[in-house]
Amino acid sequence: MNEVQVVIIGGGAMGTSLLYHLAKLGWRDIVLVEKNDLTHGSTWHAAGLCTHFSHNATIQELRATSVRLYRDILPQETGQSCGFHRSGAMRITRNPDRMDEFAHVVGLSEFTGYNLQLITPERIAQLHPLAKLDGLLGGIYEPDDGHVDPSLATNAMAQVAVKNGATIQRYNPVQSIRREGGLWIIETAKGTLRSRHVVNAAGTWGFEVGRMMGVNVPSVPVLHQYLVTDTVPDIAARITAGQSELPIIRDPEESWYVRQERDGFILGPYEKNAQVWSVDGVPPSFGAELMPPDLERVEHIIEAAMARIPALGSAGVKTVINGPITFTPDANPLIGPAHGVENAWLLTGSSMGVMEGGGAGKFLAHWMVHGAPPMDALAVDPRRFGAWADRDYRVAKAIECFGLQFGVHYPFEERPAGRNINLSPLHDHMLRQGAVMGFAHGTERPNWFSNRQGDVAHESFRRANWFEHVAHEVEAVANRVALADLSVFSKFDVTGKDTLAFLDALGANRAPKPGRIGLTHVLTPAGGVASEFTVTVITPEHAYLTSAAAAEEMDFDILRARAQGFAVTITNVTGARAVIGVMGPLSRQLLSHLTSTHLDSTFPWLSAKEIEVAGKPVLALRVSYVGELGWELHMAAEDAVSVFESLEGEGKPFHVGFYGAYAANSMRLEKGYRGWGSDLTTERTPLETGLAPFVKAEGRSFVGRDAMLSKHKPWEMVLLEIEGGDTDPFYSHAVFANGRSVGIVTSGAYGYRTGKTLALAFLREPQVRDGLSVKILGRMRPARILATPPYDPANERLKA
Repeated sequence: MNEVQVVIIGGGAMGTSLLYHLAKLGWRDIVLVEKNDLTHGSTWHAAGLCTHFSHNATIQELRATSVRLYRDILPQETGQSCGFHRSGAMRITRNPDRMDEFAHVVGLSEFTGYNLQLITPERIAQLHPLAKLDGLLGGIYEPDDGHVDPSLATNAMAQVAVKNGATIQRYNPVQSIRREGGLWIIETAKGTLRSRHVVNAAGTWGFEVGRMMGVNVPSVPVLHQYLVTDTVPDIAARITAGQSELPIIRDPEESWYVRQERDGFILGPYEKNAQVWSVDGVPPSFGAELMPPDLERVEHIIEAAMARIPALGSAGVKTVINGPITFTPDANPLIGPAHGVENAWLLTGSSMGVMEGGGAGKFLAHWMVHGAPPMDALAVDPRRFGAWADRDYRVAKAIECFGLQFGVHYPFEERPAGRNINLSPLHDHMLRQGAVMGFAHGTERPNWFSNRQGDVAHESFRRANWFEHVAHEVEAVANRVALADLSVFSKFDVTGKDTLAFLDALGANRAPKPGRIGLTHVLTPAGGVASEFTVTVITPEHAYLTSAAAAEEMDFDILRARAQGFAVTITNVTGARAVIGVMGPLSRQLLSHLTSTHLDSTFPWLSAKEIEVAGKPVLALRVSYVGELGWELHMAAEDAVSVFESLEGEGKPFHVGFYGAYAANSMRLEKGYRGWGSDLTTERTPLETGLAPFVKAEGRSFVGRDAMLSKHKPWEMVLLEIEGGDTDPFYSHAVFANGRSVGIVTSGAYGYRTGKTLALAFLREPQVRDGLSVKILGRMRPARILATPPYDPANERLKA
């Protein structure tokens, strides 16, 4: 049997890009196996669109990297073109919310350095004279976008990879995969490969290959059609006149894209009622085949496109392409480690494999070689989905994502498909109190509370209909006492004789003493923040760790990986325990009615005790993410209803309230508290993020320590007060000084207790302190750095 460093399964744009980039980084014993030939599956029939448009900086960089690779790097390395056409692209709209979305993306791009421009209807006419302007408000223009020949690009990457020592095995289907003796055993039609790493880059076959690996891959093939026209007289005339290629044009409201293809057009529609295909397994014989045309499904979209571009109706249909592309539940690719399996990686699930493939391969290659992703990976990490992402969920979400391929991406967006999978024990009680639910890693949690039955959030980039409701929630927390269902936390028990030693080596902070609570940041080898744990040491041989809901699989993986060599057992108890927050200046009085434990100075801030509340055993943590006196009550899930009903009943004389995630976000920003996944990411160290009090590096050794301390040109996180307006900050707004972008907002909200508009932001030029402004939806808003949190900076209310 051959033993190699890595086996990549799948020879589309994604897998071939990984092969290319791993070879570039010096790995040599690397093999790509492909069941047919390169590009078979979905790559070969892709329309080849390339864009810089994205709402997320990491996704944008994947796409921009692909453009540079196809346009510049590969032609230089091979001496041959990849067929890249820098045609530019635009998105047009008649929807005011869409214009807000475009303004937000332009603002993000001013920070990331990519040229995206808001345009008027008049500019649309200049750029695309064949488009009618009826009803249009404007659009966004991406001058560096274009399209590429997918086969030329993929084969160019393969050519360079082989030249650099990689191996490609065509027509060699994988038959089985198993783990044995610390290696992956990959049985193929042409023999057995033993490999340290295995990568599922199988695209359309990603689910089946995942099943062989013992990994749930939540992707679904969905049939997508596009048609190629015969000669369009208007385009032929433009070519004869020597005019430039028309830019790609997309109409998100009508759900279509159109690009010039020689002297005709390609028209691609995305219908709302998507057609999934081979959900439980793609036929083994399927390769470079297509489905029969089914234009009746998209006839209404074609008609809308012809109304916008009448020249489309002047030519016949030459070809109809109808083939599968894969969709994940959020339409982002799966790039990163597979959960619970060592040295198993995913590089699949992209509905835009050519558009993202060049950058995706580079991203994963860096992660595999250096042990940490090059940018924040949360938007693409496969572990953002758990076991709850079952068949029904992935199908429902694939259909939804396909139909909303051009949907407006609102901040705090909640989409309806695939809901009510996991319910907290307190779910019905929350609904009775008027909770409007959100989706958090497979579980429903209260976002906010309404006094109107059946209320829902009205999505907007500006202040939504929940703004005043959240104000009432914050008032209850600040002035009385309020309850919250915090059961969505990820929760882990650490037990064993090495518990304290393990915690001392786990991250940047030391282990707290028994009975105390601490905050520990687990770092990547590059010094970035991988995980944030609230650590409660119950006894020297038992600790209880909680973390963000969305981090469950990632944190379970990192705890088990870092526990190697220690006599400890890591147990995921997320589903077994419920958590009730009791927060506010009257929280002590309320709890005192239900427990015999003294809640005075003998139970200080950042301490924990095992107590009884309403006759039920509870681990009470005196800790608060909202900046008020309060306790988190952690208990067996089956006891949650009894405890909650007792709190609710005893709380009536105190006019007990309830609060959700939106109120918590506002209050934590008034305290300057960082949030994992937004403010805390693998890109930045805890020192850059303003967490020096939680870094105890002297005399200790932990992963990422030296990289953190030696970071070159560090950034700095600051808390900003922004001049008020009708639009509150949320994330990804560029921060400016003297006309240039110097930073980016990571999270923001209106602070109800302080009356201030607040945001946390990274400055990549920390020396800049004055003359700052934040660009929110195209408007510059003056901002100033706050030296201390605006609410209770001395923590008097927390320590009361």
